[in-house]
Amino acid sequence: MFIDAAGLSPADTYRLLVGSVVPRPIAWVTSGRDPVNLAPFSSFTWVSQHPAMLGFTVNRRAHGRKDTIRNIEAYGEYVVNIADESMLASLHASSEGMPPDVGEAEHLGLALEDSRVIGIPGLADAPVRMECRYHSTTAFSPTGGEFVVGTVVAWSIRDDIVRVGSTGAASIDTELLRPIGRLAGPRYTPLGRVMELPPVPGG
Repeated sequence: MFIDAAGLSPADTYRLLVGSVVPRPIAWVTSGRDPVNLAPFSSFTWVSQHPAMLGFTVNRRAHGRKDTIRNIEAYGEYVVNIADESMLASLHASSEGMPPDVGEAEHLGLALEDSRVIGIPGLADAPVRMECRYHSTTAFSPTGGEFVVGTVVAWSIRDDIVRVGSTGAASIDTELLRPIGRLAGPRYTPLGRVMELPPVPGG
């Protein structure tokens, strides 16, 4: 089947994207205060190694911009939480559209924990929390695709998934983290089998 992108509606384009770009990591973002907003975003990646910078796309709802992007621009900071398999049901439920005066974490019974550097809390049980300061928003389309970028100013990592090398540098054991990947529709995937190959010279 050949599909000319020029003739696709926004909804048709979205369906093809989420089926093609898989699996996708999920940024589970806490933002704002009183209440703290919680929402998952699966168009998520890092955009700079040093300083560490993360980016994720926020699409509009029918009534306008989502609470997450309004909170981030208003407060200038937020937390990207990484969920493991045990948190899947809560992560999925947090995508429900709720009024701005409802905190999704509280609604779902998820404990919050104060951040160490910024003023926005993260999820207490998330195995990885990245405290971020807002950098920029780039709007790409009239349908509401806005790419939010922030700089990571601190990590909180669960001790049992940390590996410390001979040089003293810390890394995260992905197989112990057991992150969740997003597929098309309301479908997710666990980490699955990990295949390790020899390093490529100069790679």
